[in-house]
Amino acid sequence: MDALSSEQIQEFKQFITFLCEEATQEILPHYGSQVEVERKSDATPVTLADKNAEKRIRERINERYPEHGIIGEEYGTENKDNEFVWVLDPVDGTKSFISGVPLFATLIALLHKGRPILGAINQPILKQLLIGDCQTTTLNGEIVNGRPSRPLSEATLCTTDPIRETLWQNKAQWDALPPKTALYRSWGDAGGYILLCAGFTDVMCDPMMEIWDCAAIIPCLEGAGIHCTGWKGGDAFDERCIIAAKASLHKEVMDTLYSKN
Repeated sequence: MDALSSEQIQEFKQFITFLCEEATQEILPHYGSQVEVERKSDATPVTLADKNAEKRIRERINERYPEHGIIGEEYGTENKDNEFVWVLDPVDGTKSFISGVPLFATLIALLHKGRPILGAINQPILKQLLIGDCQTTTLNGEIVNGRPSRPLSEATLCTTDPIRETLWQNKAQWDALPPKTALYRSWGDAGGYILLCAGFTDVMCDPMMEIWDCAAIIPCLEGAGIHCTGWKGGDAFDERCIIAAKASLHKEVMDTLYSKN
């Protein structure tokens, strides 16, 4: 893949920051209120915050980069085979959002020739903006590298839904993992990755994701020096699932999940 220049990367970082700010303007008026909730065909919830934020992001992308493609959770795909494609999840963690829990976030990624090269995770209530370019990750402009690797027995493990059946996918022995950690919590959704990259937690696991769930997260993890694979140990973007931790701890996690396989 042809590398982009530092000037190009900086231009896209500035634009992705702007997009997050635009989305925030549509999200904040609905947070903490009894917002109307619709159910999509897969029974997952969606609100006006999701819809209006994605509309606004799409408008800004089409104004600035009409030659780019877009993949969005709420309004589908435009020109997905173009060289540059933006991937949007306006409110990742809608269940948290409608429950007044600030672990949701806006996820925006930029793909170059089909691979994520830039990602933003923006939590508008806590005013946390994580941006990663696979080399460096910043939180509100300050470089973050997670916290140093520690043994599994001292680690904090997070996942979005601790009883989700797909935690056992690929014959993983999920039941064996939480008892070996110091702390197990459902501080998940996109907010869990902010905690991981910022150095407050140690392991984050998501067993099944769509492209808009993972595309923005992976460049942030890689830029923070956090090892990230899928449940099979391969490329997380290809597998559409994430097991993320510092390298030595990641190995302990995988060894525990597959000790009986």
